[in-house]
Amino acid sequence: PPPPSPNVTRAHAGTYQCQATNAHGSARRNVTVAVEYSPAAVSLRVLPSANVSRGASFSVECRAEGLPAPTYGWALPLAPNLRFAADNRSVAVAGAAAANRGLYTCTATNRHGQRAGSVMVRVDESWLALLASLGSLGAATAVGLAAAGGYYLKTTACKKGEYNVRDAEGSSEAACLHRQRHDRGEIYGIQLTQP
Repeated sequence: PPPPSPNVTRAHAGTYQCQATNAHGSARRNVTVAVEYSPAAVSLRVLPSANVSRGASFSVECRAEGLPAPTYGWALPLAPNLRFAADNRSVAVAGAAAANRGLYTCTATNRHGQRAGSVMVRVDESWLALLASLGSLGAATAVGLAAAGGYYLKTTACKKGEYNVRDAEGSSEAACLHRQRHDRGEIYGIQLTQP
């Protein structure tokens, strides 16, 4: 054990052994001493980060030392998307919004006292980020529509119907577009031009 001191500290906790001896023998006895203390070293951690994108999920964890084990309380921005752990040591947020921005304070308490710690959470609602994501979505949509329009013109812009291929091939009013092999024989694509 540490040297005797009028003030008990956490360093005094441990197992002490007493040995008594006389002419008839000796006896030993162990005594375990626990030193109780108020909560100390309160720390908060935001996972994955204290800078959160709008719509993302995050959690805030609180840890503290103390004997007896401390209980935990929170002061934080009120929002409908909060979920507390069974032991109240952490709070999870799903789909971060502006209401989740602010100071998260955890207070650890036992019968010897209490201690608090805080962390600031920022929710990024940058309009530039939102506009950039919408712009990239719009560009992808425009490219898709252009490709679909080209395919439509290529496949359906010609006048469709049944024609005598031999007559159409010799006519100045027809242009042969393509020929395909099919189970029913050969199929020709032709385009009739205006007279």
